[in-house]
Amino acid sequence: MRKFQKQQILEIFTSLHAFHQECAQELSAGRYDAVRAALGDCQEAAVQIGNVIEQSEGEGTASVACLEQYCEVVFQLSRQLEKLQPNDFISQLEEPLNRAELEITRIKIKKEVVFLPYKASMWDSLESVYLAAREDEDCDAYVVPIPYFDKNPDGSFGEMHYEGGEYPPNIEITHYEDYRLEERRPDTIYIHNPYDNWNYVTSVPERYFSSNLKKYTEQLVYIPYFVLQEMKPEEQDKIDSVKHFFFLPGILFADKVIVQSEDMRQIYINEFIKAAKANGLTGEYLDRSMLEKKILGLGSPKFDKVHNVKREDLVIPEEWRKVIEKPDGTWKKIIFYNTSINALLAQDEKMLEKMRSVFRTFQEQQEEIALLWRPHPLIRTTIETLRPELWREYAQIVKQYRQEGWGIYDDTADMDRAVVLSDAYYGDSSSIVQIYQDTGKPVMIQNVDVL
Repeated sequence: MRKFQKQQILEIFTSLHAFHQECAQELSAGRYDAVRAALGDCQEAAVQIGNVIEQSEGEGTASVACLEQYCEVVFQLSRQLEKLQPNDFISQLEEPLNRAELEITRIKIKKEVVFLPYKASMWDSLESVYLAAREDEDCDAYVVPIPYFDKNPDGSFGEMHYEGGEYPPNIEITHYEDYRLEERRPDTIYIHNPYDNWNYVTSVPERYFSSNLKKYTEQLVYIPYFVLQEMKPEEQDKIDSVKHFFFLPGILFADKVIVQSEDMRQIYINEFIKAAKANGLTGEYLDRSMLEKKILGLGSPKFDKVHNVKREDLVIPEEWRKVIEKPDGTWKKIIFYNTSINALLAQDEKMLEKMRSVFRTFQEQQEEIALLWRPHPLIRTTIETLRPELWREYAQIVKQYRQEGWGIYDDTADMDRAVVLSDAYYGDSSSIVQIYQDTGKPVMIQNVDVL
């Protein structure tokens, strides 16, 4: 049984006890019709409670048996009100109701936890937490991918996307239309999208903004979909380049925020307080002791995912194998080439020329090296919205690369497969770098000025 259901039932019992006292007063005054009507309401309440218990715990429970006895007592008393004294009336009603209430207090509470990812490629930021919750016998865990929209230049919603069919086969998916937060009121909600209406490129529907989710749960937990380069709290120059990640709606409204390390936890707290002051917030938003309880450096599930995936267990598409395997059946070295949104926006045409240079170099080495190009999954949405002319030229590069077929183009939701499959990383600075470094494999950051 869910915690809120049990609380509601026990509140009804409190009302029934009070109702019995009112009925006794009506009985003393000889208003028998009023008492019978009231007893009918008591009986109906008991039936409804019994239905809730059977839906949650199944049939044949001791608590429902006690409620059935209570209903029988109510029925018999309603037929002989004229012969009853108020004290006897009260004692006969209270005895089975007290037994039913005691049995209900013994019903075990079961938590309901729901995960609300929006992009399948970011699911690894929640997966290990979900798998642990799924194994907990005292927990019902649901994965409910939610839709998201591209945003037009004027801020209105454009095309809708739903990626519920792109999750790993071991993840049971519940469609968002079949999971009503208002009715289910899960004990905990996990999110990895912290932006609400602060994102200029994409947006989830308003009903899934963190400010609204907070209304339907006792605990809203935000886990970032990204991992930042590790830094120390005193390295302010590095912090300033990413400080926009530390003050977002998801952090404001969450009850818990899980970040990648203890150092990053202190950075989040420090920068959040600065931003909160700058935005005129007061009270709990500036309370360091409260923030230290709220923001926890427990590590990122993205690291868990990479460490738990083995190369031999990967499902590798046949077209990838054609690029990877040599004629003798051995494998080439695989280079994970990552291109980011920020680098493309910052460098424009210069970055496009860099990419062309990279592809020429690796094409010449294709007999020994397989290039696995995995651009940021939101490149199209972002560049097409913010730099449409740049997007057209970029799209032509993608088209040519894919048509030539000498390298791998990975636009799937499974980033971890690329990390585990490859032998080394080359490309832009991004959250993937921190994860890749954790594997112990080589990392090289590309320099746009070197062709």
